[in-house]
Formats: sequence, structure tokens, C-alpha cells
Amino acid sequence: MSVTIYHNPDCGTSRNTLAMIRASGEEPVVVEYLHAGWTPELLRRLSSEIGVPLRDLIREKGTPAREFGLLADAVSDEAIISAMVNHPIIVNRPIVAAAKGTRLCRPSEVVLGLLDTPPTTFTKEDGEVVVPG
Repeated sequence: MSVTIYHNPDCGTSRNTLAMIRASGEEPVVVEYLHAGWTPELLRRLSSEIGVPLRDLIREKGTPAREFGLLADAVSDEAIISAMVNHPIIVNRPIVAAAKGTRLCRPSEVVLGLLDTPPTTFTKEDGEVVVPG
């Protein structure tokens, strides 16, 4: 299975995650989800593969999630999915799917556990050095 990253190039965490994947020798399938969008089926599948409820994939910062009332406990999965499909920015990122599993890679070094040959060291955009442990 190849590695797929659901990526937002404007996000530093997403850029760092993509760079870590590439530093491992993998050339992932890059899905720029702000352009490609989401389907309800894909969102349900990713949520299931990650093992978290859909509400855990909501990004609050820089999105209309609060304005749409998505942060309330009583919001249904269907309402969350509808908002995510109509406003892709609401989905937190990056999400990476690989043979070893699917994860929301926040922080970006979460991706290292999904890679067959993670880099021995990696320097993030901000200068932080990451060593797989």
C-alpha cells in the first residue's frame, strides 16, 4: 500500500509531515483536500481507521466550526459530515493513511510510526530536530 496524505499546503504541520514522508524515501499520494473535497464515505472510513469519532477530526482554529455550532456535544455525525463536505477546511490535518495504519498526524512526528523506513533525523521548518524514538 502506498502512503496517502490528506494535505493542506498552507499548514506548517502538514508541510512537515509531507517532508518527513518524502525523507523516508516514500513518494506519497498527495490529496489537497481543500481542492479535492471530501465525501461522506471517505470521512467515515478515515474516522473508523483512525479509531476516533468524527468530532475528533474537527479543526477549530481558523475554521467556521464554532460558528456552525459543531463543537456542541449534541451535534450529530451527519451534521458534522455535512459541514466537512461543504467546508473542507473544518477537517483537521494532516491525515496520513499507510500500510501501518491511518492517523491524524498532529504533531507531525506521529507520521514516523507509519513509515517503513523513517528518517533517522529530521529538522522541521521551525528548526526543531526530530529523532524517531
